Amino acid sequence: MTGSVLAAALCLGLTLINLVSLGIAMARIGRTRRGGEGASVPVSIVRPVCGLETFSEETLRSGFLLDYPAYELVFCVARAGDPIVPLVRRLMAEHPGIPSRLIVGDERVSRNPKLNNCVRGWETSRHDWIVLADSNVLMPPDYLQRLRAAWRPDTGLVCSTPVGARPQGFWAEVECAFLNTLQARWQYAGESLGLGFAQGKSMLWHRPFLDARGGIRALGAEIAEDAAATKLVRAAGRRVHLVGAPFPQPLGRRRLAEVWSRQVRWARLRRVTFPLFFAPEIGTGAVPPALLGFLAAGGGLAGSLAALSVCGLWYGTEWRLAARNGWHRSWRMPAACLVRDLLLIPLWCTAWIARGTVWRGTAMDIPTKAAARLEADAPA
Repeated sequence: MTGSVLAAALCLGLTLINLVSLGIAMARIGRTRRGGEGASVPVSIVRPVCGLETFSEETLRSGFLLDYPAYELVFCVARAGDPIVPLVRRLMAEHPGIPSRLIVGDERVSRNPKLNNCVRGWETSRHDWIVLADSNVLMPPDYLQRLRAAWRPDTGLVCSTPVGARPQGFWAEVECAFLNTLQARWQYAGESLGLGFAQGKSMLWHRPFLDARGGIRALGAEIAEDAAATKLVRAAGRRVHLVGAPFPQPLGRRRLAEVWSRQVRWARLRRVTFPLFFAPEIGTGAVPPALLGFLAAGGGLAGSLAALSVCGLWYGTEWRLAARNGWHRSWRMPAACLVRDLLLIPLWCTAWIARGTVWRGTAMDIPTKAAARLEADAPA
């Protein structure tokens, strides 16, 4: 097989795989699967909070405005002096009709500060159905109905991947390109093929199921609680299912450094917890097949046209997915997708070698399990 033929075959293969994933996501997202039982059972919503962000008041307030007959809100904060505390207390006072409380202080059960922040909230929740929801998730009025609707007899956990909304500036558009037509697309494609992965933004648990397997502290088995959740659910012979349509996360303004730091952290977590699934991620962007198309066509003008055709087909289909689901789109979307795909290559490489990262101002070390064991066994 000549080099040009091999390059053409690889280009075609990568393009077809990604187009299939986009097609599966188009067919899957927006399709509601009714779970059937207990659609209005009481629910506890546990929200870990840490620091003030641009949309903190809007996203936290949305939890008080749900169209659901019986639920409680449990806010968890590690430090009493956190700047988010006055906002939470004010929102609680403004909505006395919604049972809510703020728990101060965490439990150091893992390397994961978010999980540590949730433990007391979980253990004091009043109801058997519990949602762990990040503070930057914007909850629509039917938030709990949509989570409950996705629960089926074989379900161990229902999640929602975040969808970037209301970006301000080009780098926020790049963040949307990562979250929406790349990461959300692959989440839904994987779930449709029986490979559902947990996503920590919104997680609906049935407390008896998780408590029978070690409770919330069992999610400290991995550095990322959603990775631990995925493995726990699969070990129990259950599945991770996704809501019919994902919930939005308003972004506001982003800087390149913020986008890079966040994506490196997530990539490193995927690399450490699911290395066999992470390895092929190098082929999920349009840059490798575009380069292969350029080489297959012999370079020059013909090669450039081939590369442009690959990118046009790729990003045109991503635009169609975003349009179908009402996700953010603008004239800058193709450029944002291209920059995203250019960043994917150094991100993928960095994920194999980097360990240190920062989460909400907290320095985190993300070693492999083997490295963590060596450190634990090392003499003091």
